[in-house]
Amino acid sequence: MRPNEVRRMQAFRQKIFKLRGGIWTVLFLMILFLARPTLRSVLLGLPLVVLGQAWRFWAVGCIGRYRGETVGAERLVTWGPYALMRNPLYFGNGLIGLGWGLMAGLWATGAFLAGFVLLYGLVIIPHEESFLLQRFGEEYRAYRARVGAFFPRSWPETVRGPFSWAVLRRSEVHTVLSTVVGTLLIAAKLLLS
Repeated sequence: MRPNEVRRMQAFRQKIFKLRGGIWTVLFLMILFLARPTLRSVLLGLPLVVLGQAWRFWAVGCIGRYRGETVGAERLVTWGPYALMRNPLYFGNGLIGLGWGLMAGLWATGAFLAGFVLLYGLVIIPHEESFLLQRFGEEYRAYRARVGAFFPRSWPETVRGPFSWAVLRRSEVHTVLSTVVGTLLIAAKLLLS
């Protein structure tokens, strides 16, 4: 890529990163619109929603700074779920969205997966990783070589490290509310059908 194209791509990724909460809402609304839940599909998807939110709890409690419009990090977090994968918050989001998709039906699941992979895999995560590479250099390169983006490459000796209940309480309230309301809205379509 030429320098101008690289700058345009960086600006695009930065803009999408700022809008990621709104994009998540659009992905959910797409799932809700396509939702044709059955009792079986709700029972199939609900455990993934719960698991995704629990995974996010663990990840959020391990980081100090959270919920900014720009990428930022005071330190490179390599413990907790970050010892297993580089993107545990997005993995948790993926589980929640996949759970919602399964609750809603096949079309919703496919649409969510396509949107999630395109937006997070090709835009948002590369934007964050570019920042982390610039900020932490060789430390991040070594971490990236050792730890997979979404799945463990190997099992670490330990996942222990600092955990803050205060950060979790302060930062995850919005997501928990969104997860509960989203789940209830999809389930309500089952009751209304």
